[in-house]
Amino acid sequence: MPDYEKDRLRFAISPAHAKLSIVFDKSISSSLSHFLRHIEACNSARLPGNRFPFFCAQEQIGWISPEIADCLEASGLKGQTGFGVASGQELFPLSQRLAEQGVYASHDEPFDVRNALGIVVGQVDRGAIPVLGIAAEGVHLNGLIEDPSGPMLWIARRSMSKRLDPGKLDHLVAGGMSAGLDPLTTVIKEAKEEAGIPETLARHAKAVSRLQYAMERPEGLRRDVLHCYDLLLPQDFTPIAEDGEVESFHLLPLTEVFARVRDTDDFKFNVNLVLIDLFIRRGLFTPGENLILQNALTRKTS
Repeated sequence: MPDYEKDRLRFAISPAHAKLSIVFDKSISSSLSHFLRHIEACNSARLPGNRFPFFCAQEQIGWISPEIADCLEASGLKGQTGFGVASGQELFPLSQRLAEQGVYASHDEPFDVRNALGIVVGQVDRGAIPVLGIAAEGVHLNGLIEDPSGPMLWIARRSMSKRLDPGKLDHLVAGGMSAGLDPLTTVIKEAKEEAGIPETLARHAKAVSRLQYAMERPEGLRRDVLHCYDLLLPQDFTPIAEDGEVESFHLLPLTEVFARVRDTDDFKFNVNLVLIDLFIRRGLFTPGENLILQNALTRKTS
């Protein structure tokens, strides 16, 4: 089994995931601490904390808050060891009922729910994923141009109509992995919809890393796996916002993006993780800094 599949298994069911706590000792520079704070912010969840396990049949697939537990108990979904449904076929109807009860606003977009082995056991509405504390997957694409003056990166500004983090800076292409899709298919789909990148070009995207985090958010518990890609674009490429989710695009020197991640909170929360990973691969940190950041990204303590 590939290391990533082992990591996904642990991430899917582990009750021992602890909040990342980074000690800013004297060996960590002030500049590096500015990057580490983004990683710590995305690992704010402590599991189980006060949450209850959520099951599909006999397999745990999520974690729910006491408030959601009350809703599920009222629907007769409380068991001896937690809460849940008897089969995967009940998951999507449950997510619909929760939306009808006003627990969350429906996205009208089904997402696959996977068990610890990565097998799809059912679907839920996208908006129910953090409500039920289910692990979700998405893609992020670094749209790069190799300019004679240095590497450049296409950045998007999210539309003010977006439900999540409106107006924040984002990747050229990013999105959740809808039901039935794999990471590369999602990249191709989102690249066309969000930036007008043709499939013939998007297929050259290179898978470079996978990142994961567990974060407390207003919408609930986000347990996300991010499939990260790099795509080298022609110098004459200009993105086109085709789905209305992007307000504007900006081509910036990678060094400027580095400074904005270091000094501001301009980027959507999880975009910072993918950019830090890019900065590591592009040699913008020292070897010692690389080790600290990589350990933090993977939640290693040493």
